Amino acid sequence: MKLSGKTRAEVRPFSYSAESLRDFLQAIEQEDEETQKLLLNYPTVYVVYHRAKGSYQVYVGETNDIAQRTKTHLTSDPRLIDLRQEDVDNVLLLPENFDAKLVQSAKWKAFRDNDSTILVIGHSLFNKSMTLDIEDRLMLFLSSVDDVESAGANSVKINNSRRNIQTEYFTQEFVNQTFQEIWRKLRNHDPELFPLERMIRESALFKASPFHQLNEQQVGAKVQILDAVDNALTVDEFDRSQDQAQLILVKGGAGTGKTVLLSSVFYDLFQMRDSDETAGLADDFNAYLLVNHDEQVTVYTQIAEKLGLGNKKNPRVMKPTKFINDHQNSDKIADVVLIDEAHLLWTQGKQSYRGDNQLVDILKLARVVIAVFDPMQVLAGNQYWRDEDLEALELRAGDGNIIELSEQMRIDSDGPAEDWIADFVQNGTIRPIPTNDKYKIEIFSSPQKLHETIQKKSDKGEESEVEKGLSRLIATYDWKFSSGKTQPEDSDTWDVTIDSFRLPWNNQGNYGRGGKAMSWAEREQTVDEVGSIFTVQGFDLNYAGVIIGPSVKYRNGQIVFDADASENPNVKHQRTLTIDGQKVKKDVSQGLLRNQLNVLMTRGVRGMGIYAVDDELREALLKAQADTAPETP
Repeated sequence: MKLSGKTRAEVRPFSYSAESLRDFLQAIEQEDEETQKLLLNYPTVYVVYHRAKGSYQVYVGETNDIAQRTKTHLTSDPRLIDLRQEDVDNVLLLPENFDAKLVQSAKWKAFRDNDSTILVIGHSLFNKSMTLDIEDRLMLFLSSVDDVESAGANSVKINNSRRNIQTEYFTQEFVNQTFQEIWRKLRNHDPELFPLERMIRESALFKASPFHQLNEQQVGAKVQILDAVDNALTVDEFDRSQDQAQLILVKGGAGTGKTVLLSSVFYDLFQMRDSDETAGLADDFNAYLLVNHDEQVTVYTQIAEKLGLGNKKNPRVMKPTKFINDHQNSDKIADVVLIDEAHLLWTQGKQSYRGDNQLVDILKLARVVIAVFDPMQVLAGNQYWRDEDLEALELRAGDGNIIELSEQMRIDSDGPAEDWIADFVQNGTIRPIPTNDKYKIEIFSSPQKLHETIQKKSDKGEESEVEKGLSRLIATYDWKFSSGKTQPEDSDTWDVTIDSFRLPWNNQGNYGRGGKAMSWAEREQTVDEVGSIFTVQGFDLNYAGVIIGPSVKYRNGQIVFDADASENPNVKHQRTLTIDGQKVKKDVSQGLLRNQLNVLMTRGVRGMGIYAVDDELREALLKAQADTAPETP
C-alpha cells in the first residue's frame, strides 16, 4: 500500500543561537496554517546540528511540543555555564543537591555557543509511536554517517534512558515510506549530513548499529539478557570469584542478527547505568565488547566513540588478548563482557596469549559474560572445540541462560534459496537451482564473467536500484597469502589465479587514511580484489561473488573437501588435544573447510554468483542451473 496523496511532510530548518530563541519560535508562527498545524499541533521529530572543522555534532529528539522543548534545550541554569566539560559529562562530580535534569541542558552548551541549526520535521501521519520510530531511524542513519563527529555525549544522543521498543500501531505500515520521504527532504537541505540512503545502508557502521529495529525473537533475547545482567549486578555482596561468573550463551547461525542484538545490548547497558530505574548498579559499573576480528573491532570502536560509550583513553572495545592481559595484570574484574563471534576465540596459546582457552580466562575476569557462539563458523584449528567441550560450555550456562536465534535476517529469501544453500553446505548435495525465490543464485562458467557481474552490480547507479549495491568477490583460502615479509616470486601482491584470471587478495592496496577506517568491502577499489573468510566473516554483501577453490570437489554425487588443496595453515595443521591427560594430534580439516564454505555462501543479502574451480563441481552446478524449470507465469 502506498501513502495517500493527502499525506504531507514538512522539514523546516531554523538557524538559532541562545539570543535568537524568540526569533526561532516566531518563525514557526509565520508559516502557513497547514504547516503550522503539522509543526505545533502534531508530535514532531527534530535534528539539531552545527559543524566545526569539517565534522558535525548532532542531536536527535522527538516531542509533543517543539516550542516548549526548544525553550528547555536553549535555556539553562546559570550554574552550568562555567562548568568544565568533564564535570558535565560526569554526574558524580556535580554537587549532591544539583538537579540532574539540568545536566542534559549543560550538554547543549556546544549547540548554544555555536551557529547551530534545528530541523523540525512534521508529518500528517505522525503520532507518538511513529515519531519514536522515525527518531530511532534517524539515530540509526546519522550514527552511520562518517562526518558525524565522535564527540561523546554531544554527538548523536538518544533522549530516553532506555530505548522504547515499539509494538504494533495503526500507521506502522507507513513508516518506511514516510522515512524515505523525510530523508529526501533532509538531503535537499544538507546532502553531506544526509547522504544517499543506499550509501548509508551499505556501510559497516549502519549494519552493526544498536539502533536497528529488532525482530520479536531479538527483542525477547535482549530483555532476557538485560534482566539477567540487572539481577546479577544488583545482588548485595556479590561474590566475584570465578565460580560465580554468569555465562549467557547466544546461539545462532550466520545472518540471524547476533551482531545487531549484541550492539543493542551493549548500548543499553550504559543507558541502564545512567538510569534512575537501575540505581542499584555500582557507580563504577563497566562493560566491554570483545571480538577477535580486526575489522569488526574497528567498526565497534567507531560506534562506541560516536555514542559516547568509550574513547581512546578509556576503550570499551578491544580484542580478547588485550582484555585478558590488561585485567590479569591489574587484577581487575569487569562487570559485563560481551563477546561477538565467540567462536573465533582461541582454544590454545598463540602469539601474546599464553593461556589455554580465551573464553575460560574471560569468565575468570568478569561477573557476567554474554557470548555469541556459532560452531558452524569456527574456521581454524586454534579455535576448535570438541563436542564434549561444547556440551560443558552449555552446561556452564544452564538452560535459562542459553538463547537461540533462528530467524534469518541477512539472506532475503522466501525459503527455497536458503534451503538450497543449507543442503549444499551441510549435506553436500546439489539440487536444481530454485527460481521461485526473490534471492537469486547464479552459476558462472568462468571467473572473468563472475567478476564482470560484480563490477556491474557495484556501480553506484540510482538509489532505488535494489539489484545493485555493495558486491564483492570472495573465495576459499586456496591460494597462497602471507601477511609477513615474504613476497611472492612473480608479483607485488599475493593473488588469486585461475588460468588467465588474476586478482589480488584483500587488504594489500594503498587505501589512504580514509580507506583504512572503512571495512574492506566498503573501499571502492576493492571491487577488483578478492575477499577472504577472515575479511568478510560477520559482514554482509548485497550480492556475493563466491569463488570455490580446489579444496571443495564433487565426487560420486557428493561434495567432498580436500585439505591438501587448501593454503590455510590453520586448516592443514593437525590440532593437538589433551585427552585423558595425553597429548593427541587430530585432523579437524573436514569440519573447518565445511565451515569456511558456510561463511562464504551466507554473505549475500539479495543474491549470490558461484564459480567453482573443480571441473566436476562446476559442471554439476551448471547442470543444476540448466535443469531448473522456468518460473510459472
